[in-house]
Amino acid sequence: MQSFSRGWAFLKQAWSMAFKDKDLLKPSIYALIVGMIISVIGIIPILIVAFAFGGSQIGNIIMGILSAILMFVQFVVTYVFSAMTIHLIYGYLTRGDGRMSEAWHIVRRDFFDILTLAAVSTLVGVLRNMTQGNRKNNVLAGILRSAMRVVEALWTEAALLVLPAMVIDDLNLKDGLARIVKITKENLLLIGISTVGVRWVTGLIGFVFGVIGLVIAFAIGGGLAFISNGNTVISIVGIATGALIFFTFVMVASLFSSYTSTAYHTCLYIWARDVEIAKAEGSSVPVMAPAPLAAVLA
Repeated sequence: MQSFSRGWAFLKQAWSMAFKDKDLLKPSIYALIVGMIISVIGIIPILIVAFAFGGSQIGNIIMGILSAILMFVQFVVTYVFSAMTIHLIYGYLTRGDGRMSEAWHIVRRDFFDILTLAAVSTLVGVLRNMTQGNRKNNVLAGILRSAMRVVEALWTEAALLVLPAMVIDDLNLKDGLARIVKITKENLLLIGISTVGVRWVTGLIGFVFGVIGLVIAFAIGGGLAFISNGNTVISIVGIATGALIFFTFVMVASLFSSYTSTAYHTCLYIWARDVEIAKAEGSSVPVMAPAPLAAVLA
């Protein structure tokens, strides 16, 4: 419960920061729109191959390759706009203003590093899919599936912390991982508790948004379909309206989760880095955490 309350405290601080500087939310909105467009475009060739070669070995291989490519592009899009959000938050915390032009410059500077991060994330995702796709029920297959779930969870958290290291300190993937491992070893319990709290809160709010959207969608869409009296046009309009309402709520929940998670890991990295620097310099003065994170660390 303490973890949950910490997550809620951070949530209020993070969104207070976003309302003061609307630029902080723009990359998350861009990521949502671009990600949807890429998903729609990317799924077309996969569906074509599925219809043309479905069930054959060559068809499965081609679909696997196309799926991996789509996954890689989606990771690139996610990391590019997350990097922008990180720089905007860092600018806001250090000088009171996040500037979009500088955020674009940082993305161009770190684009190769972002590609390497996306490539590793894609590899982890592909391995996860391979182990989950293995339907064998023997002990070894079960162990592999469990191990890959753990690896994926650890890598997801690591990637969220490595990205601020790339953006703020201009580190490559190797140096960023080394930095994160060192920081995590020294603050493992605190990072674990606060991360769980933030995830619980964002997950709960995302779930509530989804349920509300589903209820409203069924109420409006189902209502129109019910009063249509067999009118096909009204039924189609009702179904389309309900679907639009539901996906709107899902998009809002996704935006909410994306920004909150990025803000948390950015503030966490800034604080841990400052603590590390203070220790290296032999300073005994407590290091103040960024304002949104201070509520969590309290």
